[in-house]
Amino acid sequence: MESLIERLRDTQALAKLVGEAPAFLNAIQHLPDVAKSAATVLIAGETGTGKELVARAVHYLSARAAFPFVPVHCGSLPDTLLEDELFGHERGAFTDARASRRGLIAQAERGTLFLDEVEAMSMKAQVALLRVLQDKRFRALGSSCEQQADIRIVAASNAPLDQLVQSGNFRADLYYRLCVFSLHLPPLRERYGDVTTLAHYFLKKHTPADSAELQLAAEAHEALLAYDWPGNVRELESAIIRGIHLCQTNLIEVKDLGIPSKSENQLHVPVTIVPTEACSFKAMKQKTIEAFEREYLKRLMHEHQGNVSHAAAAAGKERRELGKMLTKYQIDPKQFRSPGKPYPII
Repeated sequence: MESLIERLRDTQALAKLVGEAPAFLNAIQHLPDVAKSAATVLIAGETGTGKELVARAVHYLSARAAFPFVPVHCGSLPDTLLEDELFGHERGAFTDARASRRGLIAQAERGTLFLDEVEAMSMKAQVALLRVLQDKRFRALGSSCEQQADIRIVAASNAPLDQLVQSGNFRADLYYRLCVFSLHLPPLRERYGDVTTLAHYFLKKHTPADSAELQLAAEAHEALLAYDWPGNVRELESAIIRGIHLCQTNLIEVKDLGIPSKSENQLHVPVTIVPTEACSFKAMKQKTIEAFEREYLKRLMHEHQGNVSHAAAAAGKERRELGKMLTKYQIDPKQFRSPGKPYPII
C-alpha cells in the first residue's frame, strides 16, 4: 500500500488526493490500473467527497493526459441545453443559432469527458448519451452528418444509480455502460484520522504567503474531530478557509471555524417521537421525517451562520429548494448570524 501511495503522489494530479485512512486508500488503490483502460468509470459518493478530483486523477494517469479534461455538471442544465452543450449545433439549428458551435464532446477530443451529477440527466439525454457510448459517434443539433467521438467518459453520481434503475428513473442499459469500472468514495466520517490530515493540508494551502503561521487551537481541533461533516471534504475546506480569515490571532478558535464545539456535539440528542395508539404508521413516519428535517436545518444554519447559499452547497441542494424548506419550518436564517459579523467571503 505504501508503494501505491508513493506512485500516486509522483503525479501532480494525484497530489490533491490527501488521506491515509484505510477506507480512502481502498477506494483509490486501483486508480493506476483503471486509468490504463479506455473503459468508462462511474464514481459514486456523497456530495463533497472529491469525485471530480478522482476523475481528474484517472485522466492524468491515462494515455489521454496530454489532451483535454472537460467537465460538465448535468444537474445545472435543462434538457435542451444539455444536448446542445454535449453535441454542439450547426448554424440555423434553432432560433438565434447564428453560428456553428462545437459541443463538449468535440472539445474533449482524444481526452476525457467528465459527467458530474449524471443522475440528473433526463431520459431523452440518457438515450443520446447511450448512443455515444455504444457507437462512439454523435450528431450536432441541426446537422445531417455524424462525427466520431474519440473520448473517454467518466461519470459521477451523488445518488445510488442502481436504486434509480430499479425505480425506473435511470436507464439500466446506460447504467451498465457507465459502470465498467466503479469507484465509491467514502464519506469523511468514515475516514478515521483524515480530518486532522486534511485540516492541516488546507491550512497550509489557503494561508496567505505574507501571513503569520496559523495553528488550530486545541478546542478547535477537538471540534473538528467530533463533528460528523455532512458536507464532507468540501465542508471541511470551507471551515478552514473561514477560520483563516476570521481568526484574530495566530490561533484558529472553534468560533472562527463556524462548527459546533465538542461539547455541543456531545449534547446534541436526536429528537425521538414516542408513538401513540392514535398515530397510524404513515402519520408516525411523516412526523419523524419532519422532526429530522427541522433539526437538520437548524444545525445547518448554525454551522453556516445563516448563510443560505453556503448551507445549500454543503447540503447538496439548490438554494431555492433549501429556502422553501426553511420557510416550511419557519426557520429564519437571520437568527443564526453572528452579531456584528458579515458573511465570510470564501
